[in-house]
Amino acid sequence: QVQLVESGGGLVQPGGSLRLSCTASVSIYSISSMGWYRQAPGKQRELVAAITSGGSTNYADFVKDRFTISRDRGKNTVYLQMNSLKPEDTAVYYCNAARYGVDSWGRGTQVTVSS
Repeated sequence: QVQLVESGGGLVQPGGSLRLSCTASVSIYSISSMGWYRQAPGKQRELVAAITSGGSTNYADFVKDRFTISRDRGKNTVYLQMNSLKPEDTAVYYCNAARYGVDSWGRGTQVTVSS
């Protein structure tokens, strides 16, 4: 299993920004896809954004044009830049990696958007 460590969550006001980081224990060249998911209490976990080893990206409609996923292969790290945050973005955000048919998950980082 790939070890994943997230950071960057916190409390922010509506309209503010945060950048989440996810660092993997292996080279991300060996990971087919990495992404960010989120889960609010009582809700199912949902995809926020993902990036493949080839650099293709995919975004959920509710974050398109506000969030950007990127990577730094040298640091084995994937980022999620979140702008124009809304209260409905409040959730625990989890990093995911798919490698050799096996999914790995980070412990999650809390993002709270509130006045």
